[in-house]
Amino acid sequence: MANHSPFLKVTRIRAAVALCIASCSPAWAQQNPTEITITDTLPSRVSGFGNVPAQTLPFSTTVINNATLQDIGAQRVSDALLLDASVSDSYNSPAYWDILSVRGFTLDNRYNYRREGLPISAETMIPMDNKERIELLKGTSGIQAGTSAPGGLVNYVVKRAPTDAEQKIRNITFSYGQGNNRLAAADLGGRFGAIGEFGYRFNVAHEDLDPYIKDTKGYRDLVALAMDWRLKPGTVIDFEIEQSHREQIGVNGYSLLGSGANALPPTVDPTRNFVRQPWTLPGEFDALTGSVRLRQELDQGWQWMTQYGTQHLKTNDRLTFAYGSTSGPSSYYDRFSPTGDFDIYDYRSENERRLTEALQTEVSGQAVLGNLRHDLAIGLSRQRQLDRLPATQSYSLVPGTSGNVFVPFTSSANPDFSTPNINRSEYSTEFSVKDRIEVTSKTAFWAGLRHVSYNKNSSQNAPDPGTNSSTMQGAINLPWVGISTKLEHVLVYASHGHGLEQNVVPNSSILYQNAGEVLGVGRSRQSEVGLRNADSSNKVRWNVAAFQISRPLVYDILDTTPQYPISTRYLDGTQTNKGLELGGGLTSNQWTLGSTAQWIKATISDVTQAPNIVGSTPVNVPKFVLRGMAEYRYTSVPGLRTGIRVSHEGQRNVTEDGSIQLPAWTTFGANAHYDTKVNNMASTWSLAIDNLEDKRYWRESPKQFGHYYLYPGAPRTLRATVQFRL
Repeated sequence: MANHSPFLKVTRIRAAVALCIASCSPAWAQQNPTEITITDTLPSRVSGFGNVPAQTLPFSTTVINNATLQDIGAQRVSDALLLDASVSDSYNSPAYWDILSVRGFTLDNRYNYRREGLPISAETMIPMDNKERIELLKGTSGIQAGTSAPGGLVNYVVKRAPTDAEQKIRNITFSYGQGNNRLAAADLGGRFGAIGEFGYRFNVAHEDLDPYIKDTKGYRDLVALAMDWRLKPGTVIDFEIEQSHREQIGVNGYSLLGSGANALPPTVDPTRNFVRQPWTLPGEFDALTGSVRLRQELDQGWQWMTQYGTQHLKTNDRLTFAYGSTSGPSSYYDRFSPTGDFDIYDYRSENERRLTEALQTEVSGQAVLGNLRHDLAIGLSRQRQLDRLPATQSYSLVPGTSGNVFVPFTSSANPDFSTPNINRSEYSTEFSVKDRIEVTSKTAFWAGLRHVSYNKNSSQNAPDPGTNSSTMQGAINLPWVGISTKLEHVLVYASHGHGLEQNVVPNSSILYQNAGEVLGVGRSRQSEVGLRNADSSNKVRWNVAAFQISRPLVYDILDTTPQYPISTRYLDGTQTNKGLELGGGLTSNQWTLGSTAQWIKATISDVTQAPNIVGSTPVNVPKFVLRGMAEYRYTSVPGLRTGIRVSHEGQRNVTEDGSIQLPAWTTFGANAHYDTKVNNMASTWSLAIDNLEDKRYWRESPKQFGHYYLYPGAPRTLRATVQFRL
């Protein structure tokens, strides 16, 4: 692929050389601490409770701020959220959109993501260059989002104009690493007008993608603008718009090799794109996302906010992929053959269009009722999601050729556009009421109710539009309650809430025997109790939370008897995840320390169609996760800080019966940051090395569409960045 970047190689070489001077220190420091415990800044959008500080909420949240995003060089949401022990990968391909699990449940990319508090689809590559912070709500999010998978809710907050009329932002960033990736980005902001009533924040970025995985080249671009208008005292109009494009050769996961105790293959070279062929085309992801908002101060401290958001996605989804093995003496449909053979498919779905729109209005403020103060919020929203895909896609087996994970191979393209695609339309109207009742100066009772009215339908696009139409409509109420009390400098809380999932079998007759079948509504439930340090001035920060989440179980059973094996999807049984989360941090003199840990016991019960999985642990759910960091700021070298980071994920099931398990793994990383001036220009120079030991390991083991996958962890990688503040 052609090199589109003007980024000069000499620049990144100089950056790397300058940073090598400080790269050997065994400690980690930070300009603004990388807090992965509860912070006292507001996760206002994701919590659903306005300007209430996170430390007082009766549930768990995490905020990854902009300083941390810069320090770790986050280019996708998984880079940021994997700082938290509650988050792990879930079919998270290196060259595809992020798929993550929180508290052991995979987030739904159609429902569990927000931008500025408004719903978006994460079925695309979302850039990070114009994001101010990432907010994560852990657990069932029915009161905040209505329809969503349990586990968590992610919100992107975009960079905004400075509030001070005299402040100007003029940042230029160059980065090199993660293979041969090269990034150039600009971040500009300020205010103008007679009294600074207009504010702007402009971001532009270009990156040539040539990662550590060979034969996976591509590039990406971003242009983003956020503005606000202080129309008059108490009235503000602001909007945000971003246009992004990304194209890159895809990466296929590995798989089990045959059956038996030795089916888990030895770790592999993670730099190989073992399915890449001369005819392989890159996937292309275009996104135009925007929002506009009116905030109006009313009498007696009440506020009215109305906002509208829209997202337009265009995708050419392409992948040369490996799936099963039917060419040998024995057929394998959920894994590769014992010798590493697999069938090769030519997948192409061109010109996929997805539209997400939402209109929300909310009135919030304080009222005194019965001698008790109530912080009330009453909201109404209307949203729709439309998927308009081409009539057919190529989902075709490449005939006469087998691939092999150990031996290079060549094949011919087979773009057979004969598989029907799917159109989907979803509409919902939601009404919510939230109340925080101040019982005493230290104790609060929290309550909320969201009424969700939904209407969704899907149909196959061929042979005629509207084939095998499926419709699901109804209404449901989702309650949530909580209580919190402050004992000295400790907050004690408990909460319970419900979530909603609408279970319909994907309307693809080549994948499912019961394509388009309405399985019904799944109501998830979460209970959580916890304690945390409620004194924001304390240098020691800690939190403890115990939770239980249950959801109706959805699973597939593969039928291998027909010529082309096909699955049947069931809504049957329950998955229950019980867990304990610990977090802590310490700031003392030049040291900053932080760590989070999570234990999960996940079990499956009450299954009738596949009773053999009753009592088992769901696949790809690690039993224990630990993230930790240590950072040191040098007084002898002003501006220099260095640090280390550790990430550990425990053993997990690869197969449902637990006969094959993925071993636990641990990796270490190191970084250095140096703030200095170059020709009287402020700058920050950074160097980071991940996987210091260059360890070979399998990082995750998801199951998708009846097939077991294995993704190798990244090798030792280096990233060098310099930011100039003009």
